[in-house]
Amino acid sequence: MISWQALITILGMMVMTYSTRLAGFFLLKNRKFSPKMARVMEAAPACVLLSVIAPHFVSDKPHELIALAITVFAAWRLPMLPTVLIAVSSSAILAWLFQAA
Repeated sequence: MISWQALITILGMMVMTYSTRLAGFFLLKNRKFSPKMARVMEAAPACVLLSVIAPHFVSDKPHELIALAITVFAAWRLPMLPTVLIAVSSSAILAWLFQAA
């Protein structure tokens, strides 16, 4: 079962993520970006994904390292949404399998 602190943290991250998306949409909807700025904006989702999975690079838990390798391979081959789904599901399944063993 998930702890209350973790649940509140997840909900807080969800609210902040969605609010930044809404703010960006409403504040930038009538702006025209330079090609350089457009490339920066296109790279932002990958930077966010990397910041989420980066702590697992220094993990001592085998299931996290295996899930990381699966995620890196998926990110190399697939678009963002399938990569995130694969990352979350592989991490959860492997954590469950290693806990049961």
